[in-house]
Amino acid sequence: MDKVFVENILQGKVAFVTGGGTGITGGIARALAESGAKVAITSRKQENLEPMKNLIEQTGGECFAVAADVRDFAAVENALNQTVERFGKIDIIVNGAAGNFLCKADELSANGFGTVLDIDAKGTFNICRAAFEELKKSRGQILNISATLHLTATPMQIHVSAAKAAVDAITRNLAVEWGRFGIRVNGIAPGPIEDTEGMKRLLPKPLKEKLAKKIPLQRFGRIKDIENTAIFLCSDAASYISGVTLVVDGGHWLLGTSLG
Repeated sequence: MDKVFVENILQGKVAFVTGGGTGITGGIARALAESGAKVAITSRKQENLEPMKNLIEQTGGECFAVAADVRDFAAVENALNQTVERFGKIDIIVNGAAGNFLCKADELSANGFGTVLDIDAKGTFNICRAAFEELKKSRGQILNISATLHLTATPMQIHVSAAKAAVDAITRNLAVEWGRFGIRVNGIAPGPIEDTEGMKRLLPKPLKEKLAKKIPLQRFGRIKDIENTAIFLCSDAASYISGVTLVVDGGHWLLGTSLG
C-alpha cells in the first residue's frame, strides 16, 4: 500500500495488539503506528516486546509494551486497563497471539491440542470480552488473525485448524451480537507468508518449493501484504465491512492442500 495513502489514516486511534512483538502481528503493530495510531503490544514475555517497541518509537510512533498471557483473563484485563490509563481509550483490537507445531493427529496429546485452543480461541475470546466496554465507548473494532488451514484440511495441523475455525466463528458471532454497538469485527486469514518464523520452522525446503508452484499468483506472501490488509480493514474505507474473514493467500486455498 502506498504510504501516501496510509499516512495518518488512523490518526487519533488507539490499538491493542496481542502477539505484537514479532511476526505478522508485529508487522501489523508497526503498520498501525506508521498510520498514526498509538499502539499497545502484548506477549507473554516483556523481553519479546521491547525490540518492536523500540523500533516503533525510533520511527516516530507511540508504543506501550505490557506482558500478559492471553489465556489468563485477569492478566488480560490488567493489560487493557493499563493501556486505557496510558492512552485514554481503545479503538482497535488485533488478536494475533497464537501457538503452532507440526504433529500427526494420532501422536498429538490432549494437552498439546488444548494448549493451542487455549491460546488461539480462548485467548481471542478473552481479549474481546475484556475489551468490550471500551470498544462500546469508542464504537471500535476487532481484527482477528486466522489462517487458511481449516478451509479444506491440512495434515499435521488438526489442533491449529480447530483453533482457527473457532476464531472464525468468534468473528462472525461477535459481528452479529455487537454490531448494534457500532463495533465491527473482521478477520484476516493469511496463506503462506515467507518472512515469518513459522514458515521457517514448519515448512521444510523441499515442501516449500512444491508449495510455491501451487500458488496461483506464483509467489509466497510477505508480512507487508498482511499489514496492508489490516490497515484497510481498520480504516474508514472498510466502515461497512463486518463479520468477514478475508483470505490473503494469492488464491492458494482454492486448490486445496495437495502438494503433488
